[in-house]
Amino acid sequence: MTDRRALERALREAGVPAAYYWIEGVHEPAPTPPDFVYLRTRPGGAGGGTAAWETGVYERGVHEPVATHETEAEACAHLRTLLGAP
Repeated sequence: MTDRRALERALREAGVPAAYYWIEGVHEPAPTPPDFVYLRTRPGGAGGGTAAWETGVYERGVHEPVATHETEAEACAHLRTLLGAP
């Protein structure tokens, strides 16, 4: 996957339940589920050479980062792996 919209479409087509994931700006379920894996821009942005994207797990109201990524494509691939999607 190279972008968030393509990832969301692929997850939907693969039958991954909508409440299992949150993709910033593309798939943000409301009300917010109690736990899910997420992909978002890294708080603080990409300034200073830091990674621009973050994947992680949201549980009990807290975002727990699992990994940071330099590109959107890397972040999309990692979220797909976290979900065990084909």
